[in-house]
Amino acid sequence: MKKTILLIFSVLLLFAVSGQEITGQWNGILKVSGAQLRLVFHIDRAGDGYSSTMDSPDQHALGIPVTSTTFEKSVLKLLIEPLKAEFTGIYEGGEVIRGTFTQAGMSFPLDLSKKPVELQKPARPQEPVLPYPYYSEEVKFENSADQVVLAGTLTLPAREGRFPAVVLITGSGPQNRDEEVFGHKPFLVLADYLTRNGIAVLRFDDRGVAQSTGNFKEATTLDFARDAEAAVRLLKSRKEIDAAKIGLIGHSEGGIIAPIVAANQQDIAFLVLLAGTGIPGGELLLMQQKLIGQVLGVSETELAQSRTINAGAYELVARNDDPATLDEELKDYFRQQLPNFPASQKPAGMEDAQLVARLAGQLANPWMRFFITYNPYPILSKVKCPVLALNGEKDLQVPATENLAAIKEGLEKGGNPKVKTIALPGVNHLFQECKTGSPGEYTEIEQTFSPGVLKMIADWIKSNTR
Repeated sequence: MKKTILLIFSVLLLFAVSGQEITGQWNGILKVSGAQLRLVFHIDRAGDGYSSTMDSPDQHALGIPVTSTTFEKSVLKLLIEPLKAEFTGIYEGGEVIRGTFTQAGMSFPLDLSKKPVELQKPARPQEPVLPYPYYSEEVKFENSADQVVLAGTLTLPAREGRFPAVVLITGSGPQNRDEEVFGHKPFLVLADYLTRNGIAVLRFDDRGVAQSTGNFKEATTLDFARDAEAAVRLLKSRKEIDAAKIGLIGHSEGGIIAPIVAANQQDIAFLVLLAGTGIPGGELLLMQQKLIGQVLGVSETELAQSRTINAGAYELVARNDDPATLDEELKDYFRQQLPNFPASQKPAGMEDAQLVARLAGQLANPWMRFFITYNPYPILSKVKCPVLALNGEKDLQVPATENLAAIKEGLEKGGNPKVKTIALPGVNHLFQECKTGSPGEYTEIEQTFSPGVLKMIADWIKSNTR
């Protein structure tokens, strides 16, 4: 009799643990390549089973339907078909479920807790703290040709005076005035350093980003160049700025934009190109894909397959100026290439038609069409002002050797004798001192911008604006 009572008690206890604790709100932090993303699951009873929804607060996505929710023998499975994702975890009682989140064929550890979770704020020791020892002002200016109003920050070494100045031009993708990316604010750090060294700095939100108006998705590099030209006009209108000493600092795509502006406005005093490009965009993308793939451990066979497929797609982009026709041609091309796709290029659970549409859409958009076909070389030959070009030797996105050589050759072909190009040892695409240069390191590195490179930039600008 005692045995029977104990057995019943054990069964009741097991039911109480599994039934009582699995419902409710479960919180977790997904860590991908150093980045952090909060995920929240809301689990409720539904008849004899369960139903749930998912939130991604940091992406402002709430109430994402979870297709199926099962909890059997302490194993929780959540299938989120709209995201082609799945969570599988083991619940051992208490307030924690230890599991794995899988999406697009990649798996990441994810533990869920009943307690609220907060993102760990990474240490960023170089970010300046108020009060600043200089004058800072919020400004707005207009690119009247495109009817875009740009918002930014102008920092001056002092409230009164007459200073050399620079416009900071961001890299690709929607960027705010601090070029905030991977938990870093490189333009905030750069602007702070230059302003403390006697150089005024204007940095601004890209069109359609933060406080700037306009449509980022429909813009190309040439549109961003007109925005930068408007920034130069603002500086020329300020009494604190020496109009004869206004230069441009462009990072990545900004290193393409700056020479375009300087070729159009011959009174630009100097350029600093940070990870700027000197070769055609399609060629650059193929290099980038290979270098990043190698550091991620992709096999040489798969890299060769990807290169062949991508090169063929870029040729289609180069031959076709009509977006609608190009989109259809790209879809046909990718449908034909599907049997040749490396396994790593096929997201788990994604239908072939979806994959084809996504790839075609990525290449047929205005920015990508321009970038793939644009060759910076002819514009570089029209730049006459002093130029400092810096690229990191560990940059896997804009390889230093090929791009610095092309930049130097293009500038000197136009008769520009004031060219200085430097390949920086141990420095990545964000100008952090690093180990491998992989984008996966960007977030993990505390340093935002190499102090030695900051000094190099400031010293060169001061020597060219005396």
